[in-house]
Amino acid sequence: MSGNTDIWEFRSTSGHSAGTDLIGFHVEAQDGPVGKVDKLSEEVGTRYLVVDTGPWIFGKRVLLPAGTVIRIEIAERTVYVDRTKEEIKNGPDLNGGALETESGFQERERYALYYGPFYSGRIL
Repeated sequence: MSGNTDIWEFRSTSGHSAGTDLIGFHVEAQDGPVGKVDKLSEEVGTRYLVVDTGPWIFGKRVLLPAGTVIRIEIAERTVYVDRTKEEIKNGPDLNGGALETESGFQERERYALYYGPFYSGRIL
C-alpha cells in the first residue's frame, strides 16, 4: 500500500501488545465515548475491534479497524481512536461475519473502502 497506512494493523505507537485482552475496555472517539470493546481480532492482516455502542446508537455494534486506535491506556481500561462519533456511526453496518475467513473478504473490503480514505497518504 505504498504511502498508505494498513488500517488492519495497530500503530506501533498505540501501546498495543499482542495478547492484551481489551474486552470490556471503554472506547473514546475524538469527541466522546463510543462504547465498550466486545470483541478483539488479532488475526494478522485483519486486526480490529468490535464495539458495543450501548444506548448511543441503540445497542448497535460497530467494527473499528486496528489502525483507528491511537492509544491504549491499560490502567484506565480505555482505547482511544482517531475518528469522531459521527464518522464511526456512519461506518458500514456490522453484518456479523468474521473478517478473517475467506467469505469475510467482501466485508473487509467494505470497511477498507470506508476507513481507508481517512489514512491515504498518511504515515502513522
